[in-house]
Amino acid sequence: MHEPKIKWQAAPSEKNLAAARSYLNLLFTDPQVAQLLRSLKRVPVRRFEAKDLLRASQTHLLKKKNKKVRDTLKDIKKGHAISPVLLVRGNGTTGVTLTIADGQHRICASWHWDEDCPIAACLAPLPRSAAPSKRRS
Repeated sequence: MHEPKIKWQAAPSEKNLAAARSYLNLLFTDPQVAQLLRSLKRVPVRRFEAKDLLRASQTHLLKKKNKKVRDTLKDIKKGHAISPVLLVRGNGTTGVTLTIADGQHRICASWHWDEDCPIAACLAPLPRSAAPSKRRS
């Protein structure tokens, strides 16, 4: 029997944006965080595979028994729409990994539900001032 597809909300929830703000404050300056949050609110929702998000962020797959993963799997099973994950683009040429600003447990729950199911995500560009600057000769 094929699992039902995961339903995604059309936009991130305020609760998830607040969680992203809390996390991003550990990595970026206040103006950069404000810029990222504006971007996360206005960028279109895109679809990515869980395996690609996990590899690009260099993070690990949380187990099914993780409480947040388990709760998200219950929501998916009940047919509740879940909030898109919030991401900050990395930079492969400089070794900056993709940042999962909010939603690692949603990525992992989605993978456990159906590893081929696309994951809804809002992908903000890396703040310009956060990217390493090029040296001028």
